[in-house]
Amino acid sequence: MSVRPVSRAATLCGLAAILLWSTMIGLVRSISNALGPVVGAAAIYTAGAIFLWLLFRPASPGGARPVYLLLGGALFVAYELCLSLSLGLAIDDAQAMELGIVNYLWPCFTILFAVAMNGQRLRPWIAPGLVLCLSGIIRVVGGGKAWSLSSLSAGVASNPLVYTLAFAGALLWALYCNVTRRLADGYNGVTVFFSATAAALWGLAVLGGEPLPVPSAQIWFEVAAAGAALSAGYALWNVGMLGGDMPLLTTASYAVPLLSTAFAAVWLGAPLTPPFWQGAALVTAGSLLCWRATRPRPAGG
Repeated sequence: MSVRPVSRAATLCGLAAILLWSTMIGLVRSISNALGPVVGAAAIYTAGAIFLWLLFRPASPGGARPVYLLLGGALFVAYELCLSLSLGLAIDDAQAMELGIVNYLWPCFTILFAVAMNGQRLRPWIAPGLVLCLSGIIRVVGGGKAWSLSSLSAGVASNPLVYTLAFAGALLWALYCNVTRRLADGYNGVTVFFSATAAALWGLAVLGGEPLPVPSAQIWFEVAAAGAALSAGYALWNVGMLGGDMPLLTTASYAVPLLSTAFAAVWLGAPLTPPFWQGAALVTAGSLLCWRATRPRPAGG
């Protein structure tokens, strides 16, 4: 397998994707509140698919490796279903933001899967990194009541389905990032994958008999904004994964929990407690240590 050169432009595309993703939790939750968890998500991904077909029309799928289309597409669709449904089914806005932090375990998992799939070497930093990530999740989900696994279990028990979906989503997206890097061979399939996600969500809406409410002008605006931001973010992220500096992008992505939480708190008007911010910071710090564990030793070190 040939190694593609690192492109500065592709790296910048990946960084732009990170900024766009920071709007995701707040917008998806707001739209789900108005339209329902499945119809709201379906509307967002439909708008995103239209945006992508207009501005990022993909090359013919015949030029892609079938294994990438099947495996990468399945991982992408499964991730989007897990994330959008977990946010939409959250008990309240505060829990939706908790789920966003759980979902952002994916940078840490991306590093672990890179080790398993690509033979990347690790350094001892991985252990404290994982401990910090777990501590951060306990702090966020446990509400700061006690720094223990029992507090985590109590928090998850309040709505186990959504926490399971968020955690599964983190694993799926980490796998998708590594599969894209390994199998895509330069083909950007995000437009096709986004369209498949929209179709899957509308299928769930029909099967579940979810009603189709009439959106207000504000919700139409939010759907268009969310679709454009998410689709452009994924398109740009794929460009970054295909040709950019993956370690740098993975490192920069660790700021997303804090950026996303700040945006969601303002957009949804949901006050957050100090334990929440402490947990988000711990997840960020732990993910950075996990990334540090993959860096080569300095010369003479």
